[in-house]
Amino acid sequence: MIVVLSVTVLLVGLLYLAQRKLIYFPSQETGPVPTGMTEVSFGTADGLTLRGWLSAPLEPSPGQGTAVLVANGNGGNRAGRVPLARALSERGLTVLLFDYRGYGGNPGSPTESGLFLDVRAAFDYLRASFDSQRIVLFGESLGTGVVTDLAAEQPVRAVVLRSPFTDLASVGAAHYPFLPVRLLLRDRFPVLDKVSSVESPMTVVYGTADGTVPPAQSIAVAERAGIAPIAVPGADHNDAVLAYGPQLIDAITAAAK
Repeated sequence: MIVVLSVTVLLVGLLYLAQRKLIYFPSQETGPVPTGMTEVSFGTADGLTLRGWLSAPLEPSPGQGTAVLVANGNGGNRAGRVPLARALSERGLTVLLFDYRGYGGNPGSPTESGLFLDVRAAFDYLRASFDSQRIVLFGESLGTGVVTDLAAEQPVRAVVLRSPFTDLASVGAAHYPFLPVRLLLRDRFPVLDKVSSVESPMTVVYGTADGTVPPAQSIAVAERAGIAPIAVPGADHNDAVLAYGPQLIDAITAAAK
């Protein structure tokens, strides 16, 4: 029993210390700036310089003059969101893809508080050219926790959440029910609680076959916001149809009008 207890304590201790490596999966290499996009940079309140790509609208539309700020999930970097940006630019929207600290060649290491500073820096960059009521906040997965924190204090045109969870601990508990996730977790991202403070119009999009964020959690977020979620039938968390498919693009475009 002593040996088992010692091993358990050691394992839990290691998980506590290394937990952020189990949450954040950054990729560094972004490749060249995509055709039609411009590389931009901006500073955070704690002194970091972040890089991103700005995609200009390709066609006039009712959304002309509106910008979409994209807050990524926990994996990859902005290069993986280029198809999303292109699809939105074709609808007449300006799109800012940016990477959090520690992602896409940016300095620093990702934490909840750090990502909150990062999205505010990206928002301030856009606000130099767009009124806040012409900015749509879009968050995917982990990014839903990032944008809801900003939207809870900053009114915008709209907030679109793709595959939102109620809070990060609930996702962890769903995948690791044998671990005391709620006791160990340092980064919380309390989406459900923050949604109650968001005054801007909201949209929730989720996949009915999502194996990463339980669909029930996305539905609960929509219910808390008092809206009906948009379901993408049969879509798993990282499927292309959920990342930049027609239902998602239509939802963001509608929110921008």
